[in-house]
Amino acid sequence: MPTGPRRDDTPPSEDGYERTFSFAGDLPNVTGTRLAAEEYLRGLARASPPATPESWDDILLVVTELAANVVQYAPGPFELRMRRTFDGVHVTMHDTSPVAPEPRPFRPSRGGGGIGWHLLHTLCDQVSVVVTDSGKDIHAFLPW
Repeated sequence: MPTGPRRDDTPPSEDGYERTFSFAGDLPNVTGTRLAAEEYLRGLARASPPATPESWDDILLVVTELAANVVQYAPGPFELRMRRTFDGVHVTMHDTSPVAPEPRPFRPSRGGGGIGWHLLHTLCDQVSVVVTDSGKDIHAFLPW
């Protein structure tokens, strides 16, 4: 049974606005992750509006792509953390698979796929992966 996001309702700290959302790992959680990210951005925008309208859309696209990949390639629970940085937003997606993502060639004749990792590297200022025994964290830094 799909569950909704569990929200950490800790108020924003003096250092920056940060939220954590947890999901069961079901297909509807991709939409739930995007909605959670929108909730975060609405709160952030009240205190610090984005420099460009594209910043909002780029963050939502990256979060949605990360969540879709987690559901497809790393079944199980996952967690989204979003944190305001000096000049942007730090998105962290944690899942239970210790397998790091790798770029794949785009093959439209086979139904598409293969553009997500390239898309992340295009939209983000920085992308990194930290693999541990309990899974991995994908860190994406985007302008705000």
